[in-house]
Amino acid sequence: MTAIRQAELDALPVREALPELVSALDGHGAAVLCAPPGTGKTTLVPLVLAGLVGGGPRRRVVVAEPRRIAARAAARRMAWLLGEQVGGSVGFTVRGERVAGPGTVVEVVTTGVLLQRLQRDQELSGVDVVILDECHERHLDADTVAAFLLDVRETLRPELRLVAASATTDAAGWARVLGHGRPGGAPVVTASGVSYPVETVWAPPARPVRPPHGMRVDPAQLTHVASVVRRALAERSGDVLCFLPGVGELARVAGQLGGVDAEVLQIHGRAPAAVQDAALAPSEHRRVILATAVAESSLTVPGVRVVVDSGLAREPRVDHARGLGALATVRASRAAGRQRAGRAGREAPGAVYRCWSQAEDGRLPAFPSPEIRIADLAQFALQAACWGDPDAAGLALPDPPPAGAMAAAREVLVAVGAVTPDGRATPRGVGMSRLGLHPRLARALLDGAAAVGPRRAAELVALLSEEPPREYGDDLAAAWRRARAGGDAYATRWRAEATRLRRSAATPAGPSTPTLPEPEAAAPLPGREAASRRAVGAPAPDLRACGAGGADGSAAPATAAGAVSGDDAAAGLVAALAFPERVAKAKGEGAFLMASGTAAELGDGSRLRSAPWLAVAVADRGPHSASARVRLGAVLDEDTARAAAAHLLASGDEVRWEDGDVAARATHRLGAIALSVRPLKNPDPALVRAALLEGLRSDGLGLLRWTPDARALRARLGFLHRTLGGAWPDVADDGALLARADDWLEPELSRARRRADLARIDAGQALNRLLPWATGEAARLDELAPERIEVPSGSRIRLDYSAEHGQPVLAVKLQELFGLAETPRVAGVPVLVHLLSPAGRPAAVTADLASFWQGGYLAVRAELRGRYPKHPWPQDPATAEPTRHTNARLRR
Repeated sequence: MTAIRQAELDALPVREALPELVSALDGHGAAVLCAPPGTGKTTLVPLVLAGLVGGGPRRRVVVAEPRRIAARAAARRMAWLLGEQVGGSVGFTVRGERVAGPGTVVEVVTTGVLLQRLQRDQELSGVDVVILDECHERHLDADTVAAFLLDVRETLRPELRLVAASATTDAAGWARVLGHGRPGGAPVVTASGVSYPVETVWAPPARPVRPPHGMRVDPAQLTHVASVVRRALAERSGDVLCFLPGVGELARVAGQLGGVDAEVLQIHGRAPAAVQDAALAPSEHRRVILATAVAESSLTVPGVRVVVDSGLAREPRVDHARGLGALATVRASRAAGRQRAGRAGREAPGAVYRCWSQAEDGRLPAFPSPEIRIADLAQFALQAACWGDPDAAGLALPDPPPAGAMAAAREVLVAVGAVTPDGRATPRGVGMSRLGLHPRLARALLDGAAAVGPRRAAELVALLSEEPPREYGDDLAAAWRRARAGGDAYATRWRAEATRLRRSAATPAGPSTPTLPEPEAAAPLPGREAASRRAVGAPAPDLRACGAGGADGSAAPATAAGAVSGDDAAAGLVAALAFPERVAKAKGEGAFLMASGTAAELGDGSRLRSAPWLAVAVADRGPHSASARVRLGAVLDEDTARAAAAHLLASGDEVRWEDGDVAARATHRLGAIALSVRPLKNPDPALVRAALLEGLRSDGLGLLRWTPDARALRARLGFLHRTLGGAWPDVADDGALLARADDWLEPELSRARRRADLARIDAGQALNRLLPWATGEAARLDELAPERIEVPSGSRIRLDYSAEHGQPVLAVKLQELFGLAETPRVAGVPVLVHLLSPAGRPAAVTADLASFWQGGYLAVRAELRGRYPKHPWPQDPATAEPTRHTNARLRR
């Protein structure tokens, strides 16, 4: 053990802000700390608040970091400053790894670990201060932890001190959240740092690249990023830190940097600890460090003078309707760009090469999207239910959860038996929440253990919790075998997680099989600390077909464990338990229909293409694709699919409009998958009527018999509705007419059984039922909107009311209107007169006959009298005799 490195501690700029921070915590119990990167907010602040340096009172401090790599690095840095090894005064705990002892005063944990501790011990006994680091990143776990801690301060431990720390954050927003109703919110303490200038170099691609969609990044973009790294190495000195969206992109860019005069390292959340340590340690050799967002904050990578920013990031996305969730590649926010650029100026002046144009920069989002707005909320909803607030209505969250996403999460939790329909946690749900898994995977672990054995269930769930590399293929069982035999970094992490899950599954945490009785109400208990005791039972699907025991309340028999034999069968069962909406039945070679209703396809050459059933573990769907592409799945049989997705089984009569007619059949379905179908001879008339109405909605009212008189009547009624309104019905819109189907299509609609019966319904006769007979207005139909109008020649000409928003049209030969001084009107509206030549061709259009006779007529007369010399073309049409005949006929 060496002495405290006082010189390094004294050099940290955040020291100047510590008196203000301590005073704020003493007075208010909560504060927001804004400090630039490299100031010591992650390392010096916890040591001072714990009393390990500076001479303050001894307190136990927990520092919550969003990532495992940051938690390890922060603990090691603090231990080094104290001259100790990690595990003494400073320790850390991340999933699957704990380095701490009885003398640990400052413990760095991930937000996920802290969330689990809060669920087990809501008072957070023995902890005096909690620091939420990098809160600007708005990870869902971090937001949840903050809300729970505020609840603890409000109801149980007002003396618990909270600090929200970040280099760039919405200080006012976090002050409001931490203030929790106090005027002015929590105090904001700002620390200034030693910042070195960072030059910005705009380096857009020479040619346009395709924008990212889904997980895909245009290879041309990655080639450009690699070329910018080479340019930066040639133009600048020092190490180069290059930001890319994901592990796959790191590998592809690394492959294009062969031959550079530098060591190429890849740093990401899944990288082995030794690789992470190498990237965070000084080096005598020049390095290119390819990193995901893990290096944006919390970490100082020594030697970096240049940042190359691809401008891309990964965010979670979820399609609730299809049950598909995945990461999506998006443009990084301006805030992320500032964080990334700051890495180049931590130790000396530097430069950032941005792989986009300056003009594009202004169009980028200001901040990353909070996960609570865009992510799958099933795990959050279960945590809230176990906390005693199923709707999260009483939690002080920076952003409220979207109602639709919470409703979708509730459906998932009810289906896996984690909550009751009203959202309260069941004992099973409480146990699931403590596994550190998504509720779907927790269900697969607990229910799958009885059928395939705890070890195999844990190994398969470990595969599903961290998707295996693409080179492992799309066959879950084959990937399982490869992980068991492999010695790569993924296989190492997988074995550690499988061991953790096997131990977790063995810990009593509610039944591992669906053996609970029907739910019954539990009397509410006072105080949030009683939330975990409010649980009630919830039934889960029957897995007897899989050898997992009964659903009748009896425990699974001892012989059931491991009853499913073979890798394919075990992989299919566990994947189906995790994602029952994604069990899929083959439609053809390589094509499947999932229970959710989404089509799915396998890539060419996949061993799974010939499977009759499939359990889809990972799938994604492009923005313009009708089908999802299966990335990871397992062979399944129908019995297992039925057992795993039992809540989706339904039998009944289906009568629907399909392929242009009524289809009636008795079906047994697994979600959208038809398991058996037989024709119905005597379907329920009410169902038939509903199907016919659906046909009219989808195919239109043209399915009825529309005679010319019926169409004319509809147009006349439409004109009166537009002109007079009141009692005259809206018949122009199909939707409005179908909304009143009971008023005009009965009794014929209820007697109809198929499309042909609709074609026999006289639409005109049916429309007459909508006339305002009760008020007597119906008798004025011919007065207000006459079918025909008599013109001066004695002819009765049909009016055309079909113009949707226009006037009624009177199309008549010009000579038949001689002597008519004023334009005819109907319902007070002047008709639009289409004046025709003797041959019936359009000659002029007017809504003002008086003006036409005085001006327009002379031009028409000059043009047509030579073409039609046998017809009268008087100089003064206002006094001429109207006629339908020629001059010779008139002289007789």
